[in-house]
Amino acid sequence: MTVKKNRNYYLLLIVIFGGFLIFGMSENIKGPALPDIQSDLALSEGMLGVLLAINSFAFLLACSYTSWLINKIGAKLTSVITFVTMGLSGVLIYFSTTFTSLVGAYFILYLGNGMLEIALAIIAARLFTKNTGTMLNLSHFFYGLGSTVAPIMAARVMGWEFSGNLLGWNGMYFVMMLLCFLPVIPVLMSKYPKEQEGTEDRISVNKLAKDPIAWFIVLALTMGITVEFGIAAWLVNYLMNASNWSLQDASGMLSIFFFTFMLARLLFGPITDKLGYAMSIIIFSLLAGILSIIPIFTGDKYAILFALAGFGVGPIYPTMMALLAKKYTSGTDTAITFTVTLIGIGGVITNLLIGFIIEWVTNLSLGATYTESNQIGMQAGYLFIGICSILGALFTYEIHRRLKKAGNVL
Repeated sequence: MTVKKNRNYYLLLIVIFGGFLIFGMSENIKGPALPDIQSDLALSEGMLGVLLAINSFAFLLACSYTSWLINKIGAKLTSVITFVTMGLSGVLIYFSTTFTSLVGAYFILYLGNGMLEIALAIIAARLFTKNTGTMLNLSHFFYGLGSTVAPIMAARVMGWEFSGNLLGWNGMYFVMMLLCFLPVIPVLMSKYPKEQEGTEDRISVNKLAKDPIAWFIVLALTMGITVEFGIAAWLVNYLMNASNWSLQDASGMLSIFFFTFMLARLLFGPITDKLGYAMSIIIFSLLAGILSIIPIFTGDKYAILFALAGFGVGPIYPTMMALLAKKYTSGTDTAITFTVTLIGIGGVITNLLIGFIIEWVTNLSLGATYTESNQIGMQAGYLFIGICSILGALFTYEIHRRLKKAGNVL
């Protein structure tokens, strides 16, 4: 019996770690593909923006119904449907020759991505009942690993030749998304854990909506993903425009950020279990905020701090998900869906704010030239990213205070 339990546990580890790896890859192979997609289909920047916006909508739509689907047909069948959907989306992208067909294929891909985000979070919360912080950080390390290797692999696969022709972006998506079928094997071979039954009544969306801690978790996590996605989207732009770095040097700094980001998730999990989830997030958020803000005012001398901020940013999301799983043991599925859906919406809004802040401050013409004004605008936008991290620490402190008052420190 013990051998079977261990075998099942390791099969589920393969599903979770492999799933996060594929999740990171599927979300980030578009980087090298987008310029060719835009060129081949003659898309304007506006149409490209529409494509990406529809992706976000599909992702959020999937987040809203996946928990319900798991309750109806089970996590195992939902996982199979998710991986198969993602795999088939690669086939549809391969045959996409118009903007409309590509939008439909991408929509299906991001439905799969959204379902995978929720399914993996729920399965991990059910499986990792001990050392939750360590295991969730380790799981999200594989997402970071997939995100890091995805652009490199995508660019190489696009350059492959088949029958004298380059595979291109269509062929790259076809090849890369075939990997999604691999996790179906351990999914079918494993037995999925059921949700823990707590002593209290099962949590509902209405109860969550009336729980201040649930909203502070949403606020803190929204700040966390704003910092994570904000740095990923704006660091290169900032270094090139505000500090006159070359594209190669700025991209190198971003690579160092992703490396520290991954390393933190790999190494800091045990610290979160010992120190406590809320207190760990407070420390990590403050660290990320301070390291992101200092170089804005000190210049290139301390620019490496931008990259070292990854040590603070990396553990925030998985550690908060560990806190959520421990706080809402009865109804973890519902709590995860409630949280991920809202932070998805919040993250879109705050990341749009970064762009608006940069544009608004630039248009104030605070510099002697447009270039100087744009540098100030970039500094203002990046300062907002650092402030979001500090706000995340404050929101998490309020979570810690309320849990401590209730005698349930996590």
